[in-house]
Amino acid sequence: MTIHRDDLGDKFGMWLFIFTELLLFGMLFVVYAVYRSMHPEAFRIGGQELDVAMGAINTVILLVSSMTVAMSLTAMQKGDKTKCLQLLGATLLLAVIFLVNKYFEWGTKFEYGLVPGSETLQELGHGTILFFGLYFFMTGVHALHILIGIGLFIFVIVKVKKGDVHKTDYIWIENTGLYWHLVDLIWIFLFPLFYLIH
Repeated sequence: MTIHRDDLGDKFGMWLFIFTELLLFGMLFVVYAVYRSMHPEAFRIGGQELDVAMGAINTVILLVSSMTVAMSLTAMQKGDKTKCLQLLGATLLLAVIFLVNKYFEWGTKFEYGLVPGSETLQELGHGTILFFGLYFFMTGVHALHILIGIGLFIFVIVKVKKGDVHKTDYIWIENTGLYWHLVDLIWIFLFPLFYLIH
């Protein structure tokens, strides 16, 4: 029994999903812009509390991971299963490192009471509460996308090892790569908005 393949349909479905994700984050960026225009000083102060070095490291990590996932697709197209698995493994590792860095970065904010609902933020005023509320929500939604990406990479690695994904059927790597580039693109907007614009 032959299984019907619809690579074009699969790819179209992924692009449709990416479009809805861009709409979601686009709305969040609009909300950010509106609140920033209303509380410029509070957002400036809030931004100074973030670790720019950690944000920059995570940016580099995601850029490199986008490169490794693209290279894994090229390796599979050339029929190099071993290299493909190595590159997918590297991408997976980089995604985990990103989340570990984010965990420690968030931990510092909790330690200093810079979290929504804390007395420290109440004292700093409404604008700062909005800044950190948006920071935790938007980077949190992004971290959730990273977690989903980790799950996808594990799934794809298993499929490659089993031989379900191969030189002539690599749509899973292609679509997972597209998803991962979206995650990277979103972070490229989040990083300057929260960490650099003071």
